[in-house]
Amino acid sequence: MKGYSNDLYILAFDHRGTLTKGLLGVEGRPPTDEEAARVSSMKDIIFDGFLEAQNKGISGGDPAILVDETFGLQVQQKAKEMGIKFAAPVEKSGQKIFDFEYGDDFGEKIKEVDADFVKILVRWNPSDDSDTREVQGERIKTLSKWLDENERKFLLEFLVPATEEQLESVDGDQARYDSEIRPKLAVQVVEEMRERGADPDIWKIEGLDTVEDNENVSKVIKDGGREDVIAVVLGRGANDEKVNEWLRAGSSVDGYKGFAIGRSIFWNSLKGWHSGDKSREEAVSEIADSYLSFISVYQNGS
Repeated sequence: MKGYSNDLYILAFDHRGTLTKGLLGVEGRPPTDEEAARVSSMKDIIFDGFLEAQNKGISGGDPAILVDETFGLQVQQKAKEMGIKFAAPVEKSGQKIFDFEYGDDFGEKIKEVDADFVKILVRWNPSDDSDTREVQGERIKTLSKWLDENERKFLLEFLVPATEEQLESVDGDQARYDSEIRPKLAVQVVEEMRERGADPDIWKIEGLDTVEDNENVSKVIKDGGREDVIAVVLGRGANDEKVNEWLRAGSSVDGYKGFAIGRSIFWNSLKGWHSGDKSREEAVSEIADSYLSFISVYQNGS
């Protein structure tokens, strides 16, 4: 059956380029073995934060993680052993146009990793040129069809980066773009992707400010006999206040079932650990508390 029945509280840390570049300053080259090991250590810290949060008690939904194989293979393996639900990405990191990390062999890799959810990230604006949308649409359709045939759950995350013209129309103000323009574009993107054959179980949606905006998205993801398809709120690295606003707006809407938040939970803690300002234990505890705090806001509005 297409969709998912429970709330999902996903701690997302499939970040690859974001960590190597943002925390280690690695640009224009692959990380060294030492740098890669450092990033793997960061993944272990985040996972330990997740486990600490779980030990403190999470109810009312399914706690889960989203972690990559590149730096987090050991975490994927531990999650499997412990029966923790996890999602794994199959897209190349940091691409403007979505492509498979393992090319045509993506199916074999999905079977090998054997995650509970298969995730992709796609950048899509209805104003993108038609060739870009066609190429991305075909690739998403290929994946969607394969996942259906192999009875695997599909988690589709999309971002709607503003075009220059769209930003100019709000005087270059990103916050205004997010509140005035992006909500309508998000609905369009879902429609366009669905028309091209995308059929995910879970849509990972950039946070929207109002209940009405979330309702509009929920309605379109459920169109055409997709009543059990759900949306989760994406944190996008925003500050706690903003993420909490998005969580409150989404949590009251039928069809929204949880979140997938990453940097907003772990970034400052990892930064502190990496610079030596925080101990490993402090970083782990901070991550656990932040994750639990977002769950509380989602469940209770506070």
